Amino acid sequence: MEVLYKYLLEIHWQHIVMWLIGGLLIYLAIKKDMEPSLLLPMGFGAILVNLPFSGAIGEDGALTTLFNAGIDNELFPLILFIGIGAMIDFSPLLSNPKLMIFGAAAQFGIFFTFGLASLFFPEIKDAASAAIIGAADGPTAIVVAQKFNSNFTGAIMVAAYSYMALVPIIQPPVIKALTTKKERLIRMPYAQKDISKMTQILFPIIITIIAGLISPASVALIGFLMFGNLIRVCGVLNSLSETAQKTLANLITIFLGITIATKMEADKFLTPETLLIMGLGLFAFIFDTAGGVLFAKFMNIFSKNKINPMIGACGISAFPMSARVIHKMGLKEDNQNFLLMHATGVNVSGQISSVIAGGLILSFFSELIVK
Repeated sequence: MEVLYKYLLEIHWQHIVMWLIGGLLIYLAIKKDMEPSLLLPMGFGAILVNLPFSGAIGEDGALTTLFNAGIDNELFPLILFIGIGAMIDFSPLLSNPKLMIFGAAAQFGIFFTFGLASLFFPEIKDAASAAIIGAADGPTAIVVAQKFNSNFTGAIMVAAYSYMALVPIIQPPVIKALTTKKERLIRMPYAQKDISKMTQILFPIIITIIAGLISPASVALIGFLMFGNLIRVCGVLNSLSETAQKTLANLITIFLGITIATKMEADKFLTPETLLIMGLGLFAFIFDTAGGVLFAKFMNIFSKNKINPMIGACGISAFPMSARVIHKMGLKEDNQNFLLMHATGVNVSGQISSVIAGGLILSFFSELIVK
């Protein structure tokens, strides 16, 4: 009883708040089916690390050991990119290469948010790390924050993965606010071109070389992503491709989700700075979505074949969540309007663009930080 009493005395209101946050994440994962592979381990992990005298964290804690082994050295994000690359079918993008430009346009929010974040954070590394959340690319956000050794790495990790899971809640209101019903009803016929196997094999190799020349700091990220895709399209590693898409990706996602929770300890997480990071991340996410939509509307001024501006929102890197959201929105407006292939093409271009954007931020700001 004495031990139990001592234990109960160590429970503070901050712990209870984090338990509630963990419970909310678990609720969203199970009841609302919002990316359960991400939110459920994050939610359960948040409870684990906020138990007084928790043996899950600390020098000998299992989660701390896992964090040091897989996130501190960026191993988990890079391995996850192999799985994501193996999932991606670049055929819609190769059939309509102009969709690539939407991926670039949707990164506007990252750089706009950096300017805003610079007003709040005296250190460039923290502003740059917060801005990359807007790409909705968890692995890239982790790598950038880790490389910069940001003071708010934990909050950045949690925000990046939380917003990825909340795509179905965040994007639709932004899209509807920026488009008319007439624009959302635009139909885009899709003609699947026959993409040769040689083209599919050369594409990930060429993209890696180009990205490496433009943004050397992105080589590891883009390289692992494209390597995963090369496994998919080469035709001689089907069993490895299936393993990467399913077993590997699922396992690493679980490890990432529950390990990120080590950065959700109450005394470090419940701070004004964390709330600011979450707010800036949401700001970047919204402006990335808006940037893609507005760019599509701008292109329609000069284009004979009109583009449904909703697909511009898929330029963020939340693959394939964003493409699914846009497809469902299109069907809701018109049950015969199938936007999935167009949305997927833009979504995969956003995956590439976000990695390159992360690399550019690393390359440019690393020099300033050193100076």
